[in-house]
Amino acid sequence: MAPLSLVSARAIARLRAYCPPPTTWSSLPVTRRAAVLVLLFADTLGELRVILTLRASTLSSYAGHVSFPGGKADNLEETPIKTARREALEEIGLPCNDRDLPSPLQIEHLCELPSYCALTELGVRPCVAFLHTGNDTSSAEESLMPRLEPKEVAAIFSAPLPRFLSDQDDMSRGANTGSEWYKGFWGTWFSTRGRVHQFCVPRSSENGGAAAHDIYKVFGMTARMILDTARLAYAEDPSFEHEPHIGDETVLRKLLTSGRFSVEKTPGSLITGDDAAIVAKL
Repeated sequence: MAPLSLVSARAIARLRAYCPPPTTWSSLPVTRRAAVLVLLFADTLGELRVILTLRASTLSSYAGHVSFPGGKADNLEETPIKTARREALEEIGLPCNDRDLPSPLQIEHLCELPSYCALTELGVRPCVAFLHTGNDTSSAEESLMPRLEPKEVAAIFSAPLPRFLSDQDDMSRGANTGSEWYKGFWGTWFSTRGRVHQFCVPRSSENGGAAAHDIYKVFGMTARMILDTARLAYAEDPSFEHEPHIGDETVLRKLLTSGRFSVEKTPGSLITGDDAAIVAKL
């Protein structure tokens, strides 16, 4: 791995120094808590990339969607980062402890973002971490992708973090996907305007152009999380329209106050327009 570029080093420093506002996540029942691992590493040019997975088509929720490694909390004592690391072990074989990583790799937990509200009635806490590679010259992706759980993950890939601040594809990196890199539109989220983002990401834009079947669409909550991570890391707004706030702490707090987040979760239950109307009045 090349040393971090100056821009990347400053980005990591900003994430390390970031302190999120108080969160509703710790007040939710354990059945409503989830966390994901936003794992960053440096490519051969010292620029930051982010690890992403393609969910298996057989899953009951978000089947075939691009997401981060992660899942639901096991108990009330489990912290977001422990939940995210445990789920990453189950999904992509990433060890929970640094001592089990191939030497000299180490993972540093940089920060947590404000929690997001999933339509599946979960509060999702993104945990941002950085993979330190020391003097290892092998590919970080090769080191971290030895085992996938086929029942949960169909593929794993990475994308350059700073690209998510632009609405234009970065042709200089050979990432001509043949698809429009960015699409976005304004929708309604709990009676307020919310921006929906979609990015078309090649599985590996370091290795030249990608064929059409190698394109993965990153959208919804995952796209928001990547965008917000990039905004914080580079202290820069994107070139396209976006929401100024990060996360859904206000929505989660109102849903909790309204009684929507009960301990018992009905399988397949989703947040509806009626729930949004009730929350909007609080």
